[in-house]
Amino acid sequence: MRITTDVDRCVGAGQCVLTEPAVFDQNEADGTVVLLTDEVGGEAAERVREATHICPAQALSISD
Repeated sequence: MRITTDVDRCVGAGQCVLTEPAVFDQNEADGTVVLLTDEVGGEAAERVREATHICPAQALSISD
């Protein structure tokens, strides 16, 4: 699974970080998403799917 983020859409809610902190972090200056890795598999992939689904700004996308 490959992950992409749209920092311009991100509102800094932090739901992605709470859902999968091994993949997502937040910029200390403005709180927008920081992608720690752009490819995941296994159990982390399911948490990334959940983070993508609950992102209030729809700033995350995934592809296989």
